[in-house]
Amino acid sequence: MDKYILALDQGTSSSRAIVFDRGGNAVAVAQKEFTQHFPRPGWVEHDPMEIWSSQAGVAAEAISTLGLTGADIAAIGITNQRETTIVWDAETGIPVHNAIVWQDRRTSEFCDSLKAAGLTDKIREKTGLIIDAYFSGTKIRWILENVPGAKQKAQAGKLRFGTVDSWLVWNLTGGKTHVTDVSNASRTMLFNINTLQWDQELLDLLNIPISMMPEVRSSSEVYGKTSGYGFAEGVPVAGIAGDQQAALFGQMCTEPGSVKNTYGTGCFLLMNTGTEPIMSKNNLLTTIAWKIGETVNYALEGSIFVGGSVIQWLRDGLGIIKSSAEVEELAKTVPDNGGVYFVPALTGMGAPWWDQYAKGCIHGITRGTTAGHIARAALEGIAFQTMDIVNAMEKDAGVRLAELKVDGGASRDNLLMQFQADILGADVIRPQVTETTAKGACYLAGLAVGFWDSIEDIKSQWLAERTFTPEASENQVRTLKEGWADAIRRTINNL
Repeated sequence: MDKYILALDQGTSSSRAIVFDRGGNAVAVAQKEFTQHFPRPGWVEHDPMEIWSSQAGVAAEAISTLGLTGADIAAIGITNQRETTIVWDAETGIPVHNAIVWQDRRTSEFCDSLKAAGLTDKIREKTGLIIDAYFSGTKIRWILENVPGAKQKAQAGKLRFGTVDSWLVWNLTGGKTHVTDVSNASRTMLFNINTLQWDQELLDLLNIPISMMPEVRSSSEVYGKTSGYGFAEGVPVAGIAGDQQAALFGQMCTEPGSVKNTYGTGCFLLMNTGTEPIMSKNNLLTTIAWKIGETVNYALEGSIFVGGSVIQWLRDGLGIIKSSAEVEELAKTVPDNGGVYFVPALTGMGAPWWDQYAKGCIHGITRGTTAGHIARAALEGIAFQTMDIVNAMEKDAGVRLAELKVDGGASRDNLLMQFQADILGADVIRPQVTETTAKGACYLAGLAVGFWDSIEDIKSQWLAERTFTPEASENQVRTLKEGWADAIRRTINNL
């Protein structure tokens, strides 16, 4: 019997496990949602033990549905929600506090104090990141400062920190392995992406002992083997990447200048920039995409806070659709947006504007405006935001976008994808397999154990389902871009 790769896809709201065969096909999937904790406004937490139990449970389920055992699994790959912070006791393996989730804003004021101290440029030069509560560093500091006895235990070398990948590997290997990969390390605001080391100056700045930090390894190597893990004893854990970097790899964006956008609740646009980091001059993040062997690939990243969630708002907030699937048909009831522009700054604005105080606005409403115009403007707003990030990336990287690979739930909307191609003036390519995040983790693990020989070996498995080519005239595109630019100006300036 041929072997398989097991991909663990640990997300913000659910844990999934997907079994892939040698052809890169998903042959079994299991998923389980877990509890979201909101102890105060702006605070978001998960129970680390529930993260682990849900992930272990779906892994067993996915394998058993095929009648397989651990002996049939060649390797395990992990992809994970990024920046989410877990601190646990090194001896007992018990977390000292709930996981503080990437969405959590409790350290915003401390981040403001770092900015006021003039540390913005220094932290960007070292980490490629802006100072923000989004990243792990200030979350670790909060736990050490606010959990009784945590600071003393940390100073005595008795606590361990990890993003979710580290936590899963620790548990999979029976507490023998404390590692992360470069892609997750680069999201902590503590990792120097130039030296590929934890930065002692930044650790000192946040009073975090280096003994807490995991060993940083490549994204594709054997980190350890499963131990004390029931059905799958001795299986190599061999691939790790943060979810967006894993999607970039799963989309086979392995050449410099290749770009993918994931249309989820928010949108995450990443460009592979090759083996040298490009420090953004246009408000994007510089991050590590992956490390395979001795080669590190870097990426530029732009985050859109409100992507597909604007469609949920049309359903739940405005009530003009009953299900998200209806938005495309409603938008098709009108030939164009009728001069209506929807800037969906429902939770502030992300890249490249970074305006946390912006509010959502719908501009250009007249007596002739219908629900169809609003729906169309909402979809177009997702594409316009993507265009703004692509423009920033092109300026930073000095390359013109040739094509955009897409995945995520909203990428199934044909009207949105066609408009995206029109407004970018570039092909938009949707793959046959949209499980790109788990597939990226699967490929990284498979390469590490020789399941596949090379990246070239894998590339043949990536197949396009549909390519959307630009159809709109130059005049149409120019008018649309001018309307959007005016809507952005009015939104940011509260006009």
